[in-house]
Amino acid sequence: MPATKLLDNYQTLSDSDSDSEKRMTTYKSRILIVDDQALMRDHMQRLLGREGYELAYAVNGVDALQKVESFAPDLILLDVRMPQMDGFEVCRRLRAAPDTADIPIIMVTAFDDREARLEGLDAGADDFIPKPYDSIELRSRVRTITRLNRYRRLMAERTKFQLVAERSENGYLLINNQDKIVFANAKARVLLGQPIDTNVPLSQPFLMLARRKYQCESDQAWQDWPSWADENTQRFLVRPETVESAAFWLRVETIDYLPSDEQMVWVVALKNVTEQMAAKHDVWKFQRAIHHKMRTPLIGMYTGIQFLHDYMSELPQSDVEELVRTALEHGDRLKNAVEDILRYVDSPTLATGGQPFMLNHLPQLVSTIQDNLDIKTIHWGGFEDMAQTTAVLSERPMELILYELLENAQKFHPEHQPIIDIQLEQIDEKMVRLVVQDNGRVLTPEQLANVWSPYYQVEKNFTGEVMGMGLGLPTVASLVWSVGGRCRIFNRPDDAGVRVEMILPVRPNQPVV
Repeated sequence: MPATKLLDNYQTLSDSDSDSEKRMTTYKSRILIVDDQALMRDHMQRLLGREGYELAYAVNGVDALQKVESFAPDLILLDVRMPQMDGFEVCRRLRAAPDTADIPIIMVTAFDDREARLEGLDAGADDFIPKPYDSIELRSRVRTITRLNRYRRLMAERTKFQLVAERSENGYLLINNQDKIVFANAKARVLLGQPIDTNVPLSQPFLMLARRKYQCESDQAWQDWPSWADENTQRFLVRPETVESAAFWLRVETIDYLPSDEQMVWVVALKNVTEQMAAKHDVWKFQRAIHHKMRTPLIGMYTGIQFLHDYMSELPQSDVEELVRTALEHGDRLKNAVEDILRYVDSPTLATGGQPFMLNHLPQLVSTIQDNLDIKTIHWGGFEDMAQTTAVLSERPMELILYELLENAQKFHPEHQPIIDIQLEQIDEKMVRLVVQDNGRVLTPEQLANVWSPYYQVEKNFTGEVMGMGLGLPTVASLVWSVGGRCRIFNRPDDAGVRVEMILPVRPNQPVV
């Protein structure tokens, strides 16, 4: 496969070449020598082999056409007089095919064969070398044409690459061995925090620009930059998580190279893989949660039942009752864990299912939850102004949201009897603000930043309890986000406790009939 395989894969910007090509650091021009005489082929090899070219040979015209397809030469030295198919016919066929029409062809003719030269020009030859040829003249002409053709092909490849790269959603760059950015598409410039105008050169090395915004991970993967990373490693640029924003991941891939006069110009892709990395992190957290939150009650329930099965006839009634009670408690924990997971998984589709919910019915819904949780003090306001306002969320998700928030307020209050204030206000005809605040504990910046993350548990930092799955507030967020709403949580500025604000979309002036 030729080093310019990128031309064959512009629609997909393919993965890296073979291992042998990966080890290349300079590009050798390829010359196909077509001559039916072994003596002439050997002579060409002695003259051109020492010049550092990559040589291939064909013994006739048919063989030449096959070699051109597999070898992709930068230059063809083509003898005129050959059996089966002469050099003129080979030249005409090459010029007629789009993939080979631009390959330079030097025809080798007899010194005084004027008619052959005219026919060669008509067939599309670029130049002629007379037999017997002068070795210095031959090397000089070959050197000139290969250099010109290499430059032409490089410019053509870069132009095609840039046209495709500018339409891509990924970042693409051309980087030389000194880490200088030869080209960067608009997306790559945005990711590096640089001007998006591709006509503005980027004077600083890639790694210098990247390290202003990201960490380079892992150290081993970046050792051979910008050439290919080891097969078992991947390069990432990571912007660490902060209180204000989640972690951001870019996968950096050296996917190909383009030839230059002195060195390789590497084709580098920047792909945003934040979603994939977050999904992997969620799976990891889920696996840990399953191991600790479901395995423990399952073992407790099974052990108690097994003990009853083995020793029922020998146990006093009081022990039997205690074992049954304990097994039932473990069963309840397991049941609640499974329901938490299913509720979180179903939350995006649950949001708008069912009948539209009138917001002036919220006091009745809050009162029912208050009785179930045995919370003594809840103040609310603003509901009376919502007589004609219908929430996009239906009754069931509204109930889930309020239940999770009120239960959290109760759980984190030192005496488990919070004073809760719920306020509803109209922002405009499309949005309302629902606020739930309590007078319990305050949260650290780290806890505030992670409460919407699945399987993150705030309560273990206060009480050591690990009863739930850490899916309550993520379920709230998922329900709100799924209908285009927003939610945020912060410590109250005027008192102890936290404040949750949700911006919810509504259907104004559409009362339920």
